[in-house]
Amino acid sequence: MRQRILTLGLILVVRTLVAQEAVYRASTGAGQNLALSITAPVSGNAWIDLRQNAKPGAVQSAPDWVEAVTFIPAGTQADAAAPTVFRIRLARPGGRASVLFFRLFFNDQTGARPAIVAWDESGSQLLRSGPLGTGIDLESSESVMIPMHGITTIDVEVPGDGNSVRGAYLEWMTSSEMVHASGVGSQDAVPQPFATTLPLHAPAQDAEEFGTVTASLSTDLIHIGSTSSEAATFEFGLESQPLLALITFEIAGPRIDSPPEVIANGENVGPASLVMPGLGDPGYRGEMHAIVSQMQFQYTGWLRAQKIVPVSALRTGTNNITIINGPNAAGAVIRATQIQLKYLWNKSDYILKPDR
Repeated sequence: MRQRILTLGLILVVRTLVAQEAVYRASTGAGQNLALSITAPVSGNAWIDLRQNAKPGAVQSAPDWVEAVTFIPAGTQADAAAPTVFRIRLARPGGRASVLFFRLFFNDQTGARPAIVAWDESGSQLLRSGPLGTGIDLESSESVMIPMHGITTIDVEVPGDGNSVRGAYLEWMTSSEMVHASGVGSQDAVPQPFATTLPLHAPAQDAEEFGTVTASLSTDLIHIGSTSSEAATFEFGLESQPLLALITFEIAGPRIDSPPEVIANGENVGPASLVMPGLGDPGYRGEMHAIVSQMQFQYTGWLRAQKIVPVSALRTGTNNITIINGPNAAGAVIRATQIQLKYLWNKSDYILKPDR
């Protein structure tokens, strides 16, 4: 899950706030506000379904701080080039809530990349995210953190008919001082709802620390599939045999029961391990097929993947690592692909155990 920060000088800590549940009736009528009614209290987060295929009169739940959701189709506006707009009107809850975590779920198409725009009560634009996504043509998600000082309305602007947008997850956050490792940027150190890892970055150049060499294999976005012609291959050299090797990358759109596999110098060393968020994460999307009785799940966002490569599969000199998607998995995209190699150093910690 990629994150953008729309605020300066804030270190954030997630804190759940008390709110109330509201229900509203979905509508795709142009510029129509959705009716709200207050029910039982819930926590300070919300999932807003923005799909346009909901049945008329369908009921969703939302906290009372979601005051209205309005759909404005592109074709109903005076400007023919105007985008489709999903307009969300918010009331800032009490307490220390000052920043809104906003995660948008959408099909990441090159010609339909959405943008987040924040407005105040007078209609003045205060913030704009710029286009979200990278045009990978997969179901994905991106998040922004919005300082809500004076902001009352958030627009999701989408070129075209807006059918590429699926939903939005919102959660209130508070700001406070936070200690983090000096080697980790303050933006990366911000805890995100459901996230289990920090964002992965490919190193700009090879680095060595405590006997471990970290080297980038590629910084590019690379599409992979489940056939050999759709695999991604990386070549690198080794001056000496390592004691341990670890391949790490991020993958968008993986099928969680069929993770990508790693091939080292022609030897399939098995599937990579995906670092999975909690099952409450809205990024999980189910799929049903006519001949399969069990629902399968794809993660619509970025996950970290790792694989220990047996050193017996590596050799001094030129090596090749290939990453291929799991059997029966659809296309995916990988990025920030890198390798770590562990060697003995003067403070290596190991023990000799006698044979019995």
